[in-house]
Amino acid sequence: MIWINFFHLYQPANSPIERIQEAVDKSYARLARLMLEHPHLKFTANISGCLLERLQESSSTAIINDWRTLLKSGRLELVGSAAYHAFLPFIDEEEIRYQIKRQEELTWEILGVDIKQGGFFLPEMAYTPALGKLIKNLGYKWLILDEASLPDTLTNPQTAYIDANSGLSVLVRQREFSNAYAPDLINDLAKVNKLPQIIVTATDAELYGLRHEDPSAELEKMVKIKDLQTNTISDYLDTLDKLPSIKFQSASWETNWQHDQKQPFAIWKEKGNKTQTLLWDLAALALKAGKKFKNDNNYAWYRWHLSRGLASCSFWWASGRNFSHNFGPIAWNPDEVENGLNDLLRSLRSLEDKRSLKYKIKAEKLASDIKKSLWTRHWSDYWLNTNSN
Repeated sequence: MIWINFFHLYQPANSPIERIQEAVDKSYARLARLMLEHPHLKFTANISGCLLERLQESSSTAIINDWRTLLKSGRLELVGSAAYHAFLPFIDEEEIRYQIKRQEELTWEILGVDIKQGGFFLPEMAYTPALGKLIKNLGYKWLILDEASLPDTLTNPQTAYIDANSGLSVLVRQREFSNAYAPDLINDLAKVNKLPQIIVTATDAELYGLRHEDPSAELEKMVKIKDLQTNTISDYLDTLDKLPSIKFQSASWETNWQHDQKQPFAIWKEKGNKTQTLLWDLAALALKAGKKFKNDNNYAWYRWHLSRGLASCSFWWASGRNFSHNFGPIAWNPDEVENGLNDLLRSLRSLEDKRSLKYKIKAEKLASDIKKSLWTRHWSDYWLNTNSN
């Protein structure tokens, strides 16, 4: 059996360092140790630029050195992405290009790896045809996408295709294994000799220890399965003959077509979710102001806050969706929403140009409306649930 596995390593740039260190201790270090102890393993990963930045700032040299060792061996492959995990379908091209370039810079500066011309991971695996074309124009060769992006009419899907919209090669992750704890499923299948020829998984790296504790060490058991083969995505794609061409559709790795129908990105911007709508209005205002005041004396601080405020997390935490199917929580946390809200607001407050006053006043009003919407819903739902119990 061939196991093609992709890890996404990400912690928001505005997270407390203690939370980031917990992810290192419980997940990242475990995965690095697994690879170092089993030289036959080969995986592909995205290590977000903002995570690398925070680890370097906190002198977390051990995990960085482990990654460097694995990268030099060629058994760990890194891909491009957006450094601060912005939700790309809803921001403009200039900001997208900035975040992609920043990911390239941070990966080179901290890990010594040039990720250009390789694969690319769209945050939240949120694909649109326009994004595919942009990634292709930037020189990348392939994407990893979710099954939700496959055409509705496709029968008997395979693992890889050419995206007719962009010309990029595409590896398709399997939800059955990715939304479960893959080692549990694979070990069970191995016991009854029913392993498929290939399994493609793509998950947050935090699944392996932080979000799922795995007390019986199923992951470590799985990598010892006889005849288990692994490979990087680039090397695997190179082994395939001419791929069929299909048109992928807009979707993310959490798109639920039965539930959301014509809203592929409803988790981050759902019709009727007032908090998310207003939050995107504030993000658009912050981006607009930045374009107008690029020469502002305090632009560096504007940019610092903007990058953190645009992270997809704030919008995700305002969705109220239940992610127990993927070892996650209910995505509702007003404090986490306010983390992103406050950074967007501070980006505008940072500007010194007097002409930015009208943007600031509008931003303050939007922020007030967002908090009202956010906490009104929170406390209304709280009392409703309390009284129902």
